[in-house]
Amino acid sequence: MELLYNKLSKGQTFYLIYYLALSLAKNIFKKAKRFPKMHLAVVGSLSFIALMLSILPSSEVEATRSQVELISPTTLSEPPLPSTEKSSLPTQKQEEQTLADIDVVKKPPSIEWQRFKVKSGDNLSKIFKRAGLSARDVHNVAQADKKTKHFNSLRPGQTLLVHIEDNQLIKLRIEKSLLESIEFSLTENGYQQDTILLEPEMRQRFVTGEISNSLYLAAKNAGLSENITMKLAEVFGWDIDFALDIRKGDQFRVLFEEKYLDGKRIGDGEILAAEFTNNGDTFAAVRYEDSNGDVNYFTPEGRSMRKAFLRSPVDFRRISSGFTRERYHPVLGVKRPHRGTDYAAKTGTPIKAAGDGKVIWRGTKGGYGRTVIIQHGGNITTLYGHMSKYNSKVKKGSRVKQGQTIGYVGMSGTATGPHLHYEFRVAGVHKNPQTVKLPAAQPIAKKERANFNNVANNMIASLQQKAIEQLIASERRAAE
Repeated sequence: MELLYNKLSKGQTFYLIYYLALSLAKNIFKKAKRFPKMHLAVVGSLSFIALMLSILPSSEVEATRSQVELISPTTLSEPPLPSTEKSSLPTQKQEEQTLADIDVVKKPPSIEWQRFKVKSGDNLSKIFKRAGLSARDVHNVAQADKKTKHFNSLRPGQTLLVHIEDNQLIKLRIEKSLLESIEFSLTENGYQQDTILLEPEMRQRFVTGEISNSLYLAAKNAGLSENITMKLAEVFGWDIDFALDIRKGDQFRVLFEEKYLDGKRIGDGEILAAEFTNNGDTFAAVRYEDSNGDVNYFTPEGRSMRKAFLRSPVDFRRISSGFTRERYHPVLGVKRPHRGTDYAAKTGTPIKAAGDGKVIWRGTKGGYGRTVIIQHGGNITTLYGHMSKYNSKVKKGSRVKQGQTIGYVGMSGTATGPHLHYEFRVAGVHKNPQTVKLPAAQPIAKKERANFNNVANNMIASLQQKAIEQLIASERRAAE
C-alpha cells in the first residue's frame, strides 16, 4: 500500500480513499440493518478513520516535495539543535562571521575634531585658549615643534584641528594645504610629529581658444585658469613675444592636468602638451621628465623649447622704449641712440636673469642707476638698469641661473618712471634684445631618445584626437 501511495498524485490518492471508504460503508449497511442508525454512523466514521490511518505512510517514510511545501516556517517553534560532532573545517557562515569580526577590530574609531580658523594676530596660545586648553598644553606641544617651527608660520585662514578627551589634548593637526597636514599625537614620551600627505587624482583636460584681443582674455574665455595661462606663456615664451607678436586669429590648444580630491577639483597640474599658432606659424611642445627626474618642454622632434636666454627678463605692462639708433632722451632732452629695451612695470616687480651666468657688476653705474651685469659664456653679457634694489643673495661673483631673481624694478639713475632698461651685447656689440637670435638649450639626450619619442608621439596624438572630438561635438551642437 505504501509503495502504491508514493506513486500516486495527491488527487489520485484522495479519490482512492473516498472509493474504499464508500465501499466499506455499503457492505456494513447491508449486513447490519438491524443496528440503530446512530450506532451505524459511529461505526462508519471509525471505519473511515481506520482506513485513512492504514493507507497513510509511516513516520519512517521520506516526505515528498508536496508535503514539505505545505509546512509553514512559522510552525517551527524552535530551531534545530546544533550538531554535537566537531567539524574540522569551519562553515562558510562561520568564516564570514570571523572576517566580519576582524573588520570590526581593524576599523579605527572615529575622531571628533574641533576646527579653529587662524585669525590675524593669532598664535598657538590664543587658539588653545579658545579650545579650552591650558598653557601647559601649549608648552608640551611646542616641545615637539622645536626643530620644524610650524607654529611660528601660522597664517590667517589656515585651519587647526584638535581632538580632546577628558580635557586632554590627544591630537593636533595643522592643515598646511589641501594635500599636506602636520599632525601631533600624544604618546607615552610626549607628542610625536608626523606629516600627512594626500595623493590627488589627476584628470586630463583639453582646451582650445582663438585670440581676438590678448592671450589672457582668450584663455579666460576658453576656461583656462590664470595659472595655466602663465605656464602656457612660459612654455612658448622663448619663441613668441606675447606683448608684441600676438595677432588676432592666433590659436592655441592645451592638454593639461587638473587635481581632484574626493571628487572635487582642487587645483591645476602641469601642461602635458600644447600647440600655439602665431601669425601663421605653429609651435608644438611636449612635457618630458627624464631618467634623472629633470622636467623640460621639447618640440616633438626633441629640440628644447627653452632657449639659453629669456626673451623678456621681467613681467611687464608695455615696452616704453625700444632699441633704436636715435631717440629723443626724455630727461636729457637730446637725441642719442637707445641701445636696449625699456620695459615699463610696477616698482618692485622682480627682474630675472636672462640666462645662466656670473655676476660681473653689482652697483650704481651712472645714468643706469642701480645696475647688474651678467657674463654668459665667453662673449655674451646682459645689463639690467634702474633697479629699486638688488636681491640680497646676489653679489658680484655670484653664479646665477636663468629665471633667478637678481633685483627689482625701480627708477634709480636717469629715469622718468619705473622700468627696466635691458641690454644684450655680443662681443661688446649691442644687439636688439627683441630680435636677436637666441641660442637654444641642449636637445634630448641620446639615451632618452627612444622613451621620449614614445611619450611625444602619444601626447601629440592625444592632443590632435581631442581637438577632433571637440570639433565634432561643436558641429553637432550647431546642427541641433
